[in-house]
Amino acid sequence: MINHVLQKFNISGFQQELLEWYYQYKRDLPWRENQDPYRVWVSEIMLQQTKVDTVIPYFHNFLEKFPTVHDLAEADEQDVLKAWEGLGYYSRARNLQHAVREVVAEYDGKIPDNPKQLGALKGVGPYTKGAILSIAFNQPEPAVDGNVMRVFSRVLMIDDDIAQAKTKKLFESVTGNIISKEDPSSFNQAIMDLGATICTPKSPTCMLCPVNEYCRAYAEGVEEQLPIKSKAKKQKSIPYVTLLIKNADDQIIIEKRPEQGLLANLWQFPMIPLTDISKDHVENWFRAEYGLTVKLTKELDHIKHTFSHLIWHMDVMEAETQETDVHDQRLKVIDKADVEQYPFPVSHQKIKKYI
Repeated sequence: MINHVLQKFNISGFQQELLEWYYQYKRDLPWRENQDPYRVWVSEIMLQQTKVDTVIPYFHNFLEKFPTVHDLAEADEQDVLKAWEGLGYYSRARNLQHAVREVVAEYDGKIPDNPKQLGALKGVGPYTKGAILSIAFNQPEPAVDGNVMRVFSRVLMIDDDIAQAKTKKLFESVTGNIISKEDPSSFNQAIMDLGATICTPKSPTCMLCPVNEYCRAYAEGVEEQLPIKSKAKKQKSIPYVTLLIKNADDQIIIEKRPEQGLLANLWQFPMIPLTDISKDHVENWFRAEYGLTVKLTKELDHIKHTFSHLIWHMDVMEAETQETDVHDQRLKVIDKADVEQYPFPVSHQKIKKYI
């Protein structure tokens, strides 16, 4: 299959044109200041599912708080989640800290340049492993994500469904054959830049592309029809009532999410799923679930928050309780001024203005 795909493809010419373009026009990004493996690692984890412009301020802040693997390994998880607050996909932060602790314990704080050892760390999948090995250690390892598959699906006119795991394996093999052995660090970053700035998902600017003479899809005029990607499953919608509860001392009550699963260990305003009960029964449900008597007073907002696999529809209600203490370990009573000390997901940050 690989031989067929790469038949009559001028690999050396493609490499040369791509790298010359990259050396002249590469994006000025903070994690490119040097090839420090820790900086590369943090940036690659942050850039998963997240735009570059969003990541830059988070990257600066994170490196300021946790400048070395030792600092991150020793940090309190809540501080790490707070530094990640608003970036989303919080399991990335927890997995990164877990893996960094492995590096400190097993490798004396030195990030391994061995593919097997690096790939065994928590949260380090094939893409992240390839990015670190190529960018930081200059090893000719492929780093294949959606950007890279889009570029090569067009350049080589590959119409396999990129949503399938076997197709990603194909692109990893393709990239491994085409990558520059002399400067793999720049090559992989050049493909990333090409996908981000020129070979974009919609309306690619092919006339400005440094490698358009090598692009089979461009030659056939079908670049906008590639890549082929089957549609994901429909997102599940879940309705909630979310409570902003104030007690008799004018404090508020927040809730810590479970240690596992979506938004693990973040804090939120208590949420009651309306899948089995109606709004009329929220007060009774809350008393039965948490042992706390609350009274709903007024509706504040409706917030819709979309995840990759589900949608939250949150009716935000103000509530009050005469009790000044809580007995359920999930709940915590805090002063209003202290709310900023706790990491909240984006959906719940929108509720803070009503405090």
